Amino acid sequence: MDEVFLAILLLVDATIRVATPLVLAAFAALYGERAGVVDIGLEGKMLAGAFFAAAVASSTGNPWLGLLAGIAASVALSLVHGFACITHNGNQVVSGMAINILVAGLAPTLAYAWFHQGGQTPLLPSSARLPQVHLPGVEVLSPIPVIGPIYREIFDDANVLIWLTVLVVIATHWVLTRTRFGLRLRAVGESPAAVDTAGISVTKLRYQAVIITGVLTGVAGAYLSTAHGAGFVRDMTAGKGYLALAALIFGKWRPWPTLFACLLFAFTDAVQVRLQGVPLPVVGVIPVQFIQMLPYVLTVLLLAGFVGKAVAPKASGIPYVKER
Repeated sequence: MDEVFLAILLLVDATIRVATPLVLAAFAALYGERAGVVDIGLEGKMLAGAFFAAAVASSTGNPWLGLLAGIAASVALSLVHGFACITHNGNQVVSGMAINILVAGLAPTLAYAWFHQGGQTPLLPSSARLPQVHLPGVEVLSPIPVIGPIYREIFDDANVLIWLTVLVVIATHWVLTRTRFGLRLRAVGESPAAVDTAGISVTKLRYQAVIITGVLTGVAGAYLSTAHGAGFVRDMTAGKGYLALAALIFGKWRPWPTLFACLLFAFTDAVQVRLQGVPLPVVGVIPVQFIQMLPYVLTVLLLAGFVGKAVAPKASGIPYVKER
């Protein structure tokens, strides 16, 4: 029983670690889409954040400078997206895909030019990685049944960005439902003309939303390379930006259902890692390629048949042209 309980706790811990970048990216997209800006470029911004965070952390030995560099790179790409789609009313999907394609080629090229290690950064020592948070009282609580193992395995030694993500979830719910900024953000995603008529700048609100998107995707990328991992490798985001968008749609553009969707996808990912090479009853050992498909198959099934009608903000993806 103890071994089964420990295995469950380790699975929950893995789910939380895998879900962290998904949650950050999905909540980043939540701000943008609530303001009417579709952002397919989450993948590219996460990848840029991962590369620049690892590159700066490797060069300086300071993971916090790496985190700031990752955020700066992602915000810069968000501003490019905003300039194309908000200022010049460009196609938001095309702009986002352009960012994904650009970063997918540029990041490994820069890594090869700067570090000469085949398109990746050097392996980061522990001092150049974002720290874990050691909680007090672990030794005291460990002997207590149930509570002790949960406190030790799940809460203790969680990375600092995991705790930051918890704050982001709570703050996002509060901002969108209890603040004037959140009310205006939701309004501009539903009826930008009404917001403009009230004397509030639609352009300013949408730029604020894409900047928040850039900050959160930068943190998500930095988590992948300097917290969960120990350096940048080519295509290390592995479709997490698209999974985050799927989680946002599954959550119907609301914070708590979106969080649940991210945890569900992360749980599937954590399970597939543990199923690789394990013989199952009747079918035996399933090929690794099929096991790795689980999170993506789940995404398709949920979005295709089990979500119900998901209605996006009315002005999502539609450029606002002010009447003269």
